[in-house]
Amino acid sequence: MIKVSLRGEVKEFESGISLFDIAKSISEGLARNALVAKVNGKVMDLSRTLNEDAEVEFLTFDDEEGKDAFRHTSSHILAQAVKRLYPTAKLAIGPTIENGFYYDIDYERPFMPEDLEKIEAEMKNIVKEDLKVTRFELPREEALALAEKMGEPYKVELINDLPLDAVISFYSQGEFTDLCAGVHIPNTGKVKAFKLLSVAGAYWRGNEKNKMLQRIYGTSFPKKSELDAYLEALEQAKLRDHRKLGKELELFALMEEGPGFPFFLPKGMELRNTLINYWREVHREAGYVEISTPVILNRRLWETSGHWYHYRENMYT
Repeated sequence: MIKVSLRGEVKEFESGISLFDIAKSISEGLARNALVAKVNGKVMDLSRTLNEDAEVEFLTFDDEEGKDAFRHTSSHILAQAVKRLYPTAKLAIGPTIENGFYYDIDYERPFMPEDLEKIEAEMKNIVKEDLKVTRFELPREEALALAEKMGEPYKVELINDLPLDAVISFYSQGEFTDLCAGVHIPNTGKVKAFKLLSVAGAYWRGNEKNKMLQRIYGTSFPKKSELDAYLEALEQAKLRDHRKLGKELELFALMEEGPGFPFFLPKGMELRNTLINYWREVHREAGYVEISTPVILNRRLWETSGHWYHYRENMYT
């Protein structure tokens, strides 16, 4: 028997019990809502088993780690749908980000809005199939052989770059298998509401010398009402977008010759000068004095600040 501490309460279970079965022994509601578990501070899939005493905390979508796992599985559902519809597509990486997820994909032509609609429809099929998500580990050579057999060169590169002592894990759902460190939720059926938001270009591994891939962005929630509220918030944010307001109010113009740099129009200059004059007045009253620094500086400064690596393609060329 092993002892498991659950929010301060200690219970005994048979060695080898899964985290999901522990959740189920507590309540059906917890088993239904739990997405992953934290075991001695480390987040794990609910399919993982315990063979020694541990402190366990079950996480739901309300927890950041639970939300990340939910959206990580959402990215795999996206990738699976893409592979079903476009078998020659090559998969790169599909992490979670703030409020969503993305997957970088190498495909022979650009994905169009109608492609996203097809992918979303296939994702709904995958959710409806309620596929079990399973994890397995392989030795390096077997992992490389599997990635090569699947025809995934980006996965081969990722495996080759892993430390020699790295644990190499994969996740499968139905016919789909992906190289992934995890963690994931138990099944695809939990992803009730999702939306693919956009497609953008992204260099493989963020290096402009590498191939440009297509990054499909999306978001997901357990309930449609939560998704609808998020999409409505996005629409409201668009209405307040400074780029939109600047154009409508004739304050400034944005041009391809200077991405990110506003070209102030007469009304915009009047507003800008009013703000600057107010700023100067407040600072003078507080005893500050002004200085002026150069606008054009050595590239080393922007490398140090990090601006060069993020914006060099648009701001410094």
